[in-house]
Amino acid sequence: MRLFEVTVSGALPALVALMLPVAATAEAVATAGDVAQRIEGVDVVILGEVHDNPAHHVFQTDVVEALDPAAIVFEMVTAEEARFVTPDLAADAEALSEALGWAESGWPDFALYYPLFRQAARAAVYGAEVPRDVARAAFAEGAAAVFPGDAARFGLSDPLDPDEQVMREAEQQEAHCNALPEDILSGFVEAQRLRDAALAEAALDALEAHGAPVVIVTGNGHARTDWGVPALLARAAPEVTVFALGQFESAPEGSVPFDAWTVAEPVDRPDPCAALR
Repeated sequence: MRLFEVTVSGALPALVALMLPVAATAEAVATAGDVAQRIEGVDVVILGEVHDNPAHHVFQTDVVEALDPAAIVFEMVTAEEARFVTPDLAADAEALSEALGWAESGWPDFALYYPLFRQAARAAVYGAEVPRDVARAAFAEGAAAVFPGDAARFGLSDPLDPDEQVMREAEQQEAHCNALPEDILSGFVEAQRLRDAALAEAALDALEAHGAPVVIVTGNGHARTDWGVPALLARAAPEVTVFALGQFESAPEGSVPFDAWTVAEPVDRPDPCAALR
């Protein structure tokens, strides 16, 4: 998720502690082959990540190679940018990075994502990134006011359950180093809801145009089944089957809001909150 510079890319410290109950217990998976077996016949497969963890991207690439999806939706590119992910352009990492404006995008090193883009170019590629000005508008006006599609279809017109609102605001606060004024937390939640809806809508568009399976590549926060993209897909198109994979840097304790999860070695990164202390 990105909105302002203070946003900590890939940080999901509240993932285990702050979640709604889920109906089923997620299972650990060891290999991309394990995932491929679990998702046979599924319409939409959501592959979560911690954005700057190289092993997570390797796992995603392996799953995509095994699944050979009809279409792939990326959180990291806009609908306009997605048209550049073609077999010809994807053959040249530097050219593709330049076409996507990656250096100015704020996402981690393109080298982490390039193998996945190269594999994805075999499928139809969709972009679901919300432009920054639109995200800021959602922050101020609410997701429903700025969503270009059918806001009610994805639940954006409805207020969140009060308990969920509290938990989501707490998650945003912790993800932003406990440095945010309390009165702006709801804006961050609205921006997150907007991004969830954009991903869900793009996946349904891809499914209608190209058939199953459709893969979504996104951060863990959008992949969670309790209030992320899977929940919006269940509301908008309950007939669509969905599988959500979470990728962690340590084994979670207790239930987690995913259909399955995997663990990779953590990245040695600077403390993202150090500058705010």
